[in-house]
Amino acid sequence: MNLERIIAVRTSKTIYKDGNKVIKVFDSSYKKADVLNEALNQARVEETSLDIPNIISVTKTEDKWAIVSEYIKGKTLATLMEENSKEIDDYLNLFVDLQMKMHEIKPPLLNKLKDKMDREIEATDLSATTRYELRMRLESMPRQNQLCHGDFVPSNIIITKDSKPYIIDWSHVANGNILADVAKTYLLFTTNNEVETAQKYIDIYCAKTNTDRLAIRKWLPLVAASLSVKSKNPIKELLLSLIDDANLK
Repeated sequence: MNLERIIAVRTSKTIYKDGNKVIKVFDSSYKKADVLNEALNQARVEETSLDIPNIISVTKTEDKWAIVSEYIKGKTLATLMEENSKEIDDYLNLFVDLQMKMHEIKPPLLNKLKDKMDREIEATDLSATTRYELRMRLESMPRQNQLCHGDFVPSNIIITKDSKPYIIDWSHVANGNILADVAKTYLLFTTNNEVETAQKYIDIYCAKTNTDRLAIRKWLPLVAASLSVKSKNPIKELLLSLIDDANLK
């Protein structure tokens, strides 16, 4: 493996390009079970109708685990939105259409989003009372078994030269309620200082799906709590403020 060309750096992992392959190298502290679980989940999504990079192998380089996938040539949707700001509405329509297509899928044998969020809420440094109220709200939310990406943002969509969209980075994938996934996308836009884009996204999504905004709003404190666990200030403070402002009773 050639680990000379870095194309992205994420928390606890570095991503390299080697010819027609992408190599995601995890830090040595990353557990083998977590790496294998991520690879397994992506392999299961490969079996659906979605266009995603195929996993080639799971291996080790020195003392670090790595996932090798096929390289998809193109530009991220985030880059296209930056380069063509006048067309942002068109790109957001494409973005929502792709998310809706993904949410129609019921893949087998993925982790449950509700269980994942419950663990994350319990791991916050919120008061015991607030954690209890959040977990009770989570328990009362409508149950679904749809494919949720968990990090669905324009930077995780690659558009090829023939305009074919590929969804990448399936490390947070789970089965669950699609509105939790929508709420997370909204918060990821917001915490990236893209408040106007976040609002346009919600407007388009609700119009296309005939979804009541209140149904999405109910998920915001739950998603904010789960996101806050690995967030740092000032983003963490923003997420916690959403929990403080919510009526959890």
